Amino acid sequence: MALDDPIRPPALSLSRNGGRRPKLLFLVTEDWYFCSHRLPVARAARDDGFEVVVATRVRAHGEQIASEGFAVRALAWRRRGDGTVGAARAVAAIARLYRAERPQILHHVALKPVLFGGLARALAFRGAADSPATIDAVMGLGSGFSARGPGVRVSRPALQLALRLAARRSNGHVVVQNPEDGAALAALGIDRRRIALIRGSGVDTRRFVALPMPEGATVGVALVSRMLRDKGVLDAVAAIRLLRARGLPVELVLAGPVDPDNSGSLSAAELAALCAEPGVRWLGAVADVREVWRSTTIAVLPSSYGEGVPKALLEAAACARPIIAADVPGCREIVLVGNGESGILVPPRDVGPLADAIAALAADPARREAMGRRGRAWIEARFADDIVARQTLALYRAALSERAAAR
Repeated sequence: MALDDPIRPPALSLSRNGGRRPKLLFLVTEDWYFCSHRLPVARAARDDGFEVVVATRVRAHGEQIASEGFAVRALAWRRRGDGTVGAARAVAAIARLYRAERPQILHHVALKPVLFGGLARALAFRGAADSPATIDAVMGLGSGFSARGPGVRVSRPALQLALRLAARRSNGHVVVQNPEDGAALAALGIDRRRIALIRGSGVDTRRFVALPMPEGATVGVALVSRMLRDKGVLDAVAAIRLLRARGLPVELVLAGPVDPDNSGSLSAAELAALCAEPGVRWLGAVADVREVWRSTTIAVLPSSYGEGVPKALLEAAACARPIIAADVPGCREIVLVGNGESGILVPPRDVGPLADAIAALAADPARREAMGRRGRAWIEARFADDIVARQTLALYRAALSERAAAR
């Protein structure tokens, strides 16, 4: 199918499994990520007749996942930093889990689960007749394809090979969140017919509603993200510093945790030093991000590399906040430009244009309001979580149908 074609699977009865519900197994690195990005899809699958199993590193959200009626299988791995021995152990553990669970569908979410899960699948089933269908969800190619350096020169070919192998399976599909990632994978030799475009992880438009703009002379600018250098945290701070030096009444709110598993994370001490400057606040992890958007006016995300479709920006747009984002894959999907614009795209890693964009919106309340309304409408039309859930369920059914035909 072409990247922009809707997914139209054949009708398929979910009772074709010896009277049992088909088993869907999610492989995700972290339990919090499953809850924040995959929970609506998993709920829709459960309600549609699937038995849902979640294999992940369990930290603080295991009980929440289990309370949904999903089986939780704990894995001892991290998003990064397993090392060669740790990686081999993780792949072996996942293969054992796959053999024990024998799911009908595997849904690998993000690049590491795609890599490790693909190897484990090959070890667990070796071409057996009951080999599961596989959905490999690429949640943004990110620094694995855009960064430079010796480590990337080693890892990028491995990513490319794994994705090629994934797409060669007769019942395998690769999901991308934006057309540019799909084109990049097709350029690697992945069959376009195996690439499905499902834009983002969705946003609950009933929970995230359009909010009134806060009052006051100071314009609040918020960056909601893990506190990573690659997310543009330091660029955002530098832009606010520049604007305040010009006398503009702007304030930056940083909302999100540090990430010890990521070498690009700022430390708590570094963030504390940034907050010693006037006009910068760090809130840490925020339980309800709507509180951030109630008190701030503009959303920024000056990422230095391509995103899938950033959920933080989806939520900001759903709350009717204008967006300033880097002109990179993923961010472009949310920010409408031209007639009916919903935000401003700026060059990545360039503080000057970022500061100018903030200044332009800070000085124009009417433009902010109009952008917020357009952004909200765009979210409702393309990114609501029920839309993403329907598209994903359609892909599950198509994969099951292909699997049944192959058997």
